[in-house]
Amino acid sequence: MTRWFCVCLWLICHSAALAQTAGERNVFLEDAAGTRILIAHVIVDQENGYSVSMAEEPFTDHFLSMRPFRCIEGPDKHWCHVPYPYAIKREVGDDLTDLEYDFLFIWKGATEYGINMWNGVYYKLEAEGDTLVGRLHEMDMGVLSAPPEGGDLRPVKAKHIEESDPESHWLPRLVIE
Repeated sequence: MTRWFCVCLWLICHSAALAQTAGERNVFLEDAAGTRILIAHVIVDQENGYSVSMAEEPFTDHFLSMRPFRCIEGPDKHWCHVPYPYAIKREVGDDLTDLEYDFLFIWKGATEYGINMWNGVYYKLEAEGDTLVGRLHEMDMGVLSAPPEGGDLRPVKAKHIEESDPESHWLPRLVIE
């Protein structure tokens, strides 16, 4: 009986993120006023693996800096999705890093021709009840320009991201619910 209680207590305390992402969830980008844009669906299986299906709308095709991008066009900035270019496990649980890697973006000014790799957007995810909320962090996407060394599937480290002022960007939150 005691072992059963400990297992249940461990599951309650340590599977919060998994419980909040189990099944099919919608993924939104949210502006400062709370207006949401549906960008994807995440489906989590019983073994904690997941798949992402990016929405067709609201993205438009852009050819920037000699590469194709799918971008959301805003009045002042465009938010361009950057598919993570290397292998990841695509597993969720208490560690949400793989999900964070699936929702990388670069922003560019609406009137700019190309992109600047310094304008990387990384949403650091945290559980808030039944929802996962990503706070915008800025990063130099140049860290992803070469394959990770030594088989490290997660080359983005804390030193590469910097929390951003949410009011300085068009879409400061990513919400998975």
